[in-house]
Amino acid sequence: NIADVQSVISSAVGGDNIGEVVDGLQRFPINMRYPREIRDSLEKLRVLPIITERGQRLVLSDVADIRITDGPPMLRSENARLSGWVYVDIRGRDLRSAVQDMQKAVAEKVVLPAGYSVSWSGQFEFLERATAKLKVVVPFTLLIIFVLLYLTFSSFGEAILIMATLPFALIGGIWLLYLLGYNLSVAGAVGFIALAGVSAEFGVIMLLYLKHAWDERITQGKNSTEDLLDAIREGAVLRVRPKAMTVAVILAGLFPIMWGTGTGSEVMQRIAAPMVGGMITAPLLSMFVVPAAYLLMRRRQRKQGGEHP
Repeated sequence: NIADVQSVISSAVGGDNIGEVVDGLQRFPINMRYPREIRDSLEKLRVLPIITERGQRLVLSDVADIRITDGPPMLRSENARLSGWVYVDIRGRDLRSAVQDMQKAVAEKVVLPAGYSVSWSGQFEFLERATAKLKVVVPFTLLIIFVLLYLTFSSFGEAILIMATLPFALIGGIWLLYLLGYNLSVAGAVGFIALAGVSAEFGVIMLLYLKHAWDERITQGKNSTEDLLDAIREGAVLRVRPKAMTVAVILAGLFPIMWGTGTGSEVMQRIAAPMVGGMITAPLLSMFVVPAAYLLMRRRQRKQGGEHP
């Protein structure tokens, strides 16, 4: 059988340790194998004698085809299995869709023999792990934001108003990613998470100013629709200059990242790009949409008789 043939080859060519020499505290193995002139010759290896259990005498060429071929310079293993790697560089498209197309093509056109398997690793594997974590982190973060908003305003309607504006505030970041030719990645997702936090802050501050202006009108006994409009105008105007300063400071910190070319700049640019684009839509949303939504909310409460100081 094959094991017997391999045993003969390993002992004759590779050698077997049959004992050891003791020299004081040192031990030296005694290795026995064929001389080098036989091991280095294909013709002599082909006539290497093999004695079967029945006493039949064969030579190695009777049971094996002996030749010299070029093999891999290195053997790699993964999970105790031999593995081969195919490296693919992606250009001009996002990693996830490219790998999905390759997986589909391999599944349709490649027939794997028994014992073979294919796995997709590298940056795609890291992307899948990060995506799985983001599926847990993002909803949990949004839930925390909603709870904090409710604790701040003590109103589900106002908390939902701020949360509802977040997707629209992210539009600027999406457009800038598109204009720069960036594909959505984990770095981009981190940038959108940061943008969502800043957008929520814009909405909260705007809503607080609107509520403060309206509460002053209520205290003065002014409860008409015109008073409501005046309060919204006053609260919104008071936030224009602070919001402009906030946006200017954020952009001043992010523009050097967008223009940088050093090590790690590609990752940092994809984090900063959503923030830069969002600094256009998020302030406009908080200055125009939030006051209008607050007006509609207060009008509805007045019609239902639910207005309170």
